[in-house]
Amino acid sequence: MNVQTKEELLKEIDKLISYGKEDTTISPDLLAYLSTDDLISIKAKLLKKVNVLSEEDKAWLEQFKKYE
Repeated sequence: MNVQTKEELLKEIDKLISYGKEDTTISPDLLAYLSTDDLISIKAKLLKKVNVLSEEDKAWLEQFKKYE
């Protein structure tokens, strides 16, 4: 099982939220307040939104899925 660090999860969430933007949108300071489970949950909720996106957006988001 590949366990991600909080930093890795935050980077992936930031990429999901800041689609099309170059700047970071989430402060790394949040890591002190969020658990790994919180971050995994946030990431999963963002990935669920793929169902309402265009095919182009879906293709872009596929890079964040982890296959076992």
